[in-house]
Amino acid sequence: MTGLVLGGTSLAVVLFLISLRVPIGVALGTVAFGGFWYVRGWNTALGQLREVPYNFVANWDLSAIPMFLLMGAIVAVSGTATALFKAARLWLAALPGGLAVATNMACAGFAAGCGSSVAASATMGRIAIPEMLKAGYEKGLAAGTVASAGTIAALIPPSILLVIFGVFAEVSITALLLAGVLPGLLTAALYSVMILLRCMHNPSLAPRISLDDEPDLRRARWLALAEIWPIALLMVGIVGALYSGTVTPTEVGAAGAFLALVIAVLQGKMNVGKFIEALKDSMAVTAQIFFVGIGALLYTRFLALTGMSRILADTIAPLGLDPLLVMLAITVIFLILGMFLDPLGILLITMPVFVPLVNAMDMSLIWFGVLAVKFIEIGMLTPPLGFNVYVVKSVVGDTIPLQKIFKGVGWFLVCDLIVVLLLVLFPVIVLFLPDLMRG
Repeated sequence: MTGLVLGGTSLAVVLFLISLRVPIGVALGTVAFGGFWYVRGWNTALGQLREVPYNFVANWDLSAIPMFLLMGAIVAVSGTATALFKAARLWLAALPGGLAVATNMACAGFAAGCGSSVAASATMGRIAIPEMLKAGYEKGLAAGTVASAGTIAALIPPSILLVIFGVFAEVSITALLLAGVLPGLLTAALYSVMILLRCMHNPSLAPRISLDDEPDLRRARWLALAEIWPIALLMVGIVGALYSGTVTPTEVGAAGAFLALVIAVLQGKMNVGKFIEALKDSMAVTAQIFFVGIGALLYTRFLALTGMSRILADTIAPLGLDPLLVMLAITVIFLILGMFLDPLGILLITMPVFVPLVNAMDMSLIWFGVLAVKFIEIGMLTPPLGFNVYVVKSVVGDTIPLQKIFKGVGWFLVCDLIVVLLLVLFPVIVLFLPDLMRG
């Protein structure tokens, strides 16, 4: 059996096992172990099983993940999301679709201190959707805004997916995190513009809200801004520290977690019970990520043994294919996988195949990493398994039908495809901050 056939067969078996609801880490690790056994024998397979878990967990760069997760958990339990939405509502609610725009911007701000799309959508959903429904907003717009805006957390630092990509692709995690800033802000801006235009064209989607009954509106607005300074401080601190190049992502994560804790304590929004809850949440998610990562690293090593990625690269390179055509094919694959797999699974299954291919074609891995995460964002909204859509559904219960939420994210998916097109045609959007840091 040739390496290409063996690698392709293994990938098909992985996808088959996942379709049977086998956990992704187990599916990847089991297929890799069986592959090593088939190609090199029992002793080699056992040797990989002994070596890989330790090497993965002992990777210093990955220590950024529990730090970012702890920072996000502290931000989530400290009530920052409520303050963000309150401030955005006071400043933006009077616009066409103002509450939806406010929700979108509050999600982007929360993402900067959270790093988790699921946490951003779940938290903002509980706060913003009841407010929008109470104001008479169309249900699809209300739920679709929360589900879509939550995905921005996958790009804006601290992004767990970008950290994992950097470790596996062996590229600068600092550069990757900085590269996600402008695409994340661009996504939030396009979402806001789309909401405004839709609500101007069809006012029945979102009845205009008057803030005339708000006592001393100007003072209330500035007081609301004063309440969200912690998240602004965290965001500026993270990006500024990474941009300066004087600290590592792990050090930024640790400092961010400590700063978030200090701020929450000083504001009286943290107690022992909430801190223990944040620790439990961050440890549980860290364990899940590391378990899947170990399986992915085993599978990556097996694919390297088969030479599948090298064969694909050697086959495509002489054909002189346009990089845009290659990216189109990769886009289609990401979109298909996004319909059936969770975000981490998509990233870890595709990297062993796509990273060597992109590298062989002399395309920037920093640029590709951001694009890959953007594709995963889209996958979190597409049926039948739109991860964030189901998160929002779990929040709203029977209030909003599932099909209505999927319909509601449709216009946001159009915006996402426009962002992807801009990132492909103008890579400088992704590479500007990393290049500026190096220069």
